[in-house]
Amino acid sequence: MDERVELLWDELFPAERTRIVRLLVDRVDIRAEGAAVRLRLDGLGSLVRDLAAQAPDARSAAA
Repeated sequence: MDERVELLWDELFPAERTRIVRLLVDRVDIRAEGAAVRLRLDGLGSLVRDLAAQAPDARSAAA
């Protein structure tokens, strides 16, 4: 995991972590040879939109 993402992830509340994982992960299949994770592309788009919408708020709070 990218170090910046890891630092941010550590700061999130468990409920927010759960929300992000549910947005991004559609299905996880566990097999003898490993795990197969199916991602939700629409969830990724939703997460990006959420982050973009929060960005102006973060800038005004920092000022």
